[in-house]
Amino acid sequence: MLPATAVKVPFLDVGAASRELRAELLQALSEAVDSGWYVLGASVARFEGEWARFCDTTDCVGTGNGFDALHLALRAMGVGDGDEVIVASNTYIATWLAVTAAGAVPVPVEPDAHTMNLDAESCSEVVTGRTRVILPVHLYGLPADMDAINDVARAHGLRVLEDAAQAHGAWVRGRPAGALGDAAAWSFYPSKNLGALGDGGAVTTNDAELAETVRRLRNYGESSRFVNETPGVNSRLDEIQAAVLTVKLAALGRWNRRRREIAERYLVELIAAPVTLPTVPSWATPAWHLFVVRTARREALRAHLHDLGIATAVHYPVPPHLQPAYRGLGWTRGSLPVAETMHEQVLSLPIGPHLSDEQVDAVIAGVASFR
Repeated sequence: MLPATAVKVPFLDVGAASRELRAELLQALSEAVDSGWYVLGASVARFEGEWARFCDTTDCVGTGNGFDALHLALRAMGVGDGDEVIVASNTYIATWLAVTAAGAVPVPVEPDAHTMNLDAESCSEVVTGRTRVILPVHLYGLPADMDAINDVARAHGLRVLEDAAQAHGAWVRGRPAGALGDAAAWSFYPSKNLGALGDGGAVTTNDAELAETVRRLRNYGESSRFVNETPGVNSRLDEIQAAVLTVKLAALGRWNRRRREIAERYLVELIAAPVTLPTVPSWATPAWHLFVVRTARREALRAHLHDLGIATAVHYPVPPHLQPAYRGLGWTRGSLPVAETMHEQVLSLPIGPHLSDEQVDAVIAGVASFR
């Protein structure tokens, strides 16, 4: 066993952002408490407006979490029982579960082997008369090729919903994630680039009718007080979380720049390391939510880094089609080999914006010393 380094590197210090902004957060929380209005009040309205502007969209609708953002956006697009939604084979299971919750069937497509994102050409091969939506995921914060995906969607009369849960601040050809399809679903889970102090989510869109439908659905289907147009749910972004997110949004650009600095160091200084580094197309600006390398010796590398005091994570060990939840769809090992291989090889290195240069040095040295 190698001796641990003097520098300990956590995978992500979730509390660092809140400690940095403690005074501003406490002030915002105090104002929210003193307002006397705790559901769908001024804090939510303010954050919705600011996040819509950040994403260059006309509308933002806050939801209780990222899963509900996906689910309600699909319902607002008219997705229901028996419909099909094209999804990535290698995403986190929440993407698939949202499709199932809407009553539809997830139709997986293998990713591009280099970017690990949804392959547009493969999407066109699985379109049927029941297909309604293409649901690309900006996996790990690297945006999918939305222009190519939108071309396929237009050719077949489909809607496009971005799963932007990991893409806060990502760009495609100069345009921000969140405004690249018919709508986008966001998660503000605490570990995200823009994270709340609990759960939170949102839908952004330039489609006013879709936005209004999501607003009704998130609030019991109400169109006006005690008038329920459709069977909705209770999934409203909390006033407290909205206040927190507004404070943190002001720091997001700075935090993302630090993530990019760390990613650029990894990409340059680990070029000769025994791992496959992320592929970033020239048209993409990642948010670098995660920095994911690949190696057939993942567990050995992870143990090596652990012995050096460097924490890592695996996103994600089991692809959705092999989860017990989807056993009924008939997928078996070998059905989606690209996704299966990726899930066996991916390893996430620390890339939080509060990592010190010394900690980044330790990660680089640790990976480079792996044999």
